[in-house]
Amino acid sequence: MTELAPIPLAGENLPGLIDRAATMLASAKTAAEVLEAREAAGLAYDVAKRAARLKSAKAAHDDLVAAAHRAQADALKIEAAAKRRLADEYDAAQARGEVAGHGRSKVEPANVTTAADLGLRRDQIHEARRLRDAEAADPGIVRRTLDQKLERGEEPTRSAVRRAAEDRLQRSLDRLQRIQESVRQLEENRPPPLTPEMRARQIAVFGTQEDRAICGRIEEIIERIDEQPSPAEAVRRVPPASRHAVDTAPIRRAAAWLTDFSTLYEQELQNGTHATE
Repeated sequence: MTELAPIPLAGENLPGLIDRAATMLASAKTAAEVLEAREAAGLAYDVAKRAARLKSAKAAHDDLVAAAHRAQADALKIEAAAKRRLADEYDAAQARGEVAGHGRSKVEPANVTTAADLGLRRDQIHEARRLRDAEAADPGIVRRTLDQKLERGEEPTRSAVRRAAEDRLQRSLDRLQRIQESVRQLEENRPPPLTPEMRARQIAVFGTQEDRAICGRIEEIIERIDEQPSPAEAVRRVPPASRHAVDTAPIRRAAAWLTDFSTLYEQELQNGTHATE
């Protein structure tokens, strides 16, 4: 990874610094270029922060202070985006074996790059990952945090963004722990598996799945018939154009089936065949 290029400042105003950082990040294709964009955004943030505090110290008009705060927020947004990309680039390089996991190990080639070689501290990588994960869990959290600060007339800061990311990840962790606890309780309260005797008794009382499906269809037939008008009314409601399509033979077979079913079912009940036996 090449050394970071110096960021030119000559004649650069605050909006220019912010635009430069945004352009650098948008065009970055390597981890080194992402780092440069992060440094440029950090510089813009520092300049905006000093400008806001200088204007406050001079009791400048509120609009001027607010403008400086907005510049801070813009710089922080770019910086946070650069950090998220940096986390992705760093993790991808680790997966490819180009960056050491936790310092150089004895089994890694001597030319494997470490975080220190890249000019990065472990806490910076950790923060970048947390920002990335928080944004993935709650898209737009960085922008909303900064906008809320601006709406309240407060200074947008790195610490505010960091706290928002940490709080969001903590809520996700708490939710995961609650889900795990619920799963654990369900496992503990799950009834023991049925023994063959219990399963046979269950089938004897409640029937098989096919048995229950047959009962369900019989109930549906009865419900559909109950929804119909009286037979005389139903005959009157059949339009002349549809009368050729009504075949009474299947209807009579269905009626005969229902009659036979009800007769046999009543006989079964009289002989004492029911669920409580």
